[in-house]
Amino acid sequence: MNLGLCGSHRTGKSTLAKVIAQRTGKPYVKTLTSSVFQEHGIDPALPMDFQTRLRVQQQVLIAAEEVWKSEDQPFITDRTPIDMMAYTLADIQGSTEVDLSELERYIERCFEVTNKFFNALIILQPGIPLVHAEGKASLNLAYMEHLNALVLGLCHDQRLQCAILCIKREITNLEDRVRMILGSSYAPTK
Repeated sequence: MNLGLCGSHRTGKSTLAKVIAQRTGKPYVKTLTSSVFQEHGIDPALPMDFQTRLRVQQQVLIAAEEVWKSEDQPFITDRTPIDMMAYTLADIQGSTEVDLSELERYIERCFEVTNKFFNALIILQPGIPLVHAEGKASLNLAYMEHLNALVLGLCHDQRLQCAILCIKREITNLEDRVRMILGSSYAPTK
């Protein structure tokens, strides 16, 4: 069973994924999101036009799929195509020019890849203390809440075929989060 953690940036996905992997003996698979942004000379903390966002998110999806394909056993990861869709959709505002057919193709592909690689998704919501980290997205709480709302909505889309566990936002203690996941029916077995 592949387990993906999804949610806004700075919610503790990487930390939690590493602990779950360590405790279950499953590999933690790191996505190359930051590397893809760096490779394209883009700072994820800075605003970007929508075409740039869509282009880089398409590359993030391709890079993640390659990493996930290379795994020959069940794994745990800290990013999913749900996150990629949320970041893409978050950049659309009233005056944003969007090639709707290109966006629809990207969203369909994200759902396809999610259903192909993941049996269960764990949603982490904002709540932990925020710490600035170089090369990470902005610590704008309103933006993080926007992303959270998008992730919650995308995880209830009828195109998604995997199980969902949403960690309540008030559960911020790492050990409480670990117990909640390991005690669920979605927990990877040792």
